[in-house]
Amino acid sequence: MRREKTTITFAGVARRADVSRTFLYENPAARAVVSTNMTAAAADRLAADAQQQADIEASWRERALNAEAMLKTAHEEIMKQRNHIGELMGQIRDLETEWTDDTMQRITTDNTSLKQKVRELSQGNQSLDDRLKAARSNVRFQDRRIAELELQLLDPTTRN
Repeated sequence: MRREKTTITFAGVARRADVSRTFLYENPAARAVVSTNMTAAAADRLAADAQQQADIEASWRERALNAEAMLKTAHEEIMKQRNHIGELMGQIRDLETEWTDDTMQRITTDNTSLKQKVRELSQGNQSLDDRLKAARSNVRFQDRRIAELELQLLDPTTRN
């Protein structure tokens, strides 16, 4: 019963040994063996429970150490990112201070005129696309018409 890790009781031992509980209680040697094994099994359970608790605690301790290491790495990465952002913000401020209102007005005007030019070119491109599609359609129609006329030249019986 200890090998199977079964709870050892007088009733359980009596059932397993196919004897009465009275026999176990009245026989001093049998009672001593059962009592000794009950105590040893309880000690084994306590040791196993303590080991299991220690394993769980070690697992949590390892997880905590891993989490601390990952947190430290994350903080380092955050500091690097903040420093990089600070440098970039400084560069932006440096660029902004070099531009005057006249320069910004000129850039805005140029940007607006370029957008207008892009719109005009897009419309022209669309118009040319439409004309190309129409021309291709006409060519296909003309090719079919030429094929029909050639067929009529070769076979005079198919005249309309």
